[in-house]
Amino acid sequence: QVHLVESGGGVVQAGASLRLSCAASGNSVNTYAMAWFRRAPGKEREFVASINWMETTTYYADSVKGRFTISRNHVGNTLFLQMNTLEPDDTAVYYCAARDQAFLVASTRETDFGFWGQGTQVTVSS
Repeated sequence: QVHLVESGGGVVQAGASLRLSCAASGNSVNTYAMAWFRRAPGKEREFVASINWMETTTYYADSVKGRFTISRNHVGNTLFLQMNTLEPDDTAVYYCAARDQAFLVASTRETDFGFWGQGTQVTVSS
């Protein structure tokens, strides 16, 4: 079982930066591929970024490529999302997710992730 807790959300102006964190706990959690998804008001949850357990592969949604960076700290079992040059369209609840088994490849599909955090709100004003 994997338990995920996000933090770091807030209210910022367009152009600002934020770093989200996801504290992961559970047996061998550092061997799980992980990801960030988000749900904007009135929209479906969408993929943002993912990373495999060895940190050799990352994927990004086109809308955040070049602005967001996903990383992880194996020592602290923490997943990060560095968000720069934030835009109002980035306003959403951001969710941390882990794949449902260890040693699986990174993925962009929501259905491949079996463990989810409760989400953290990011609001970007214009």
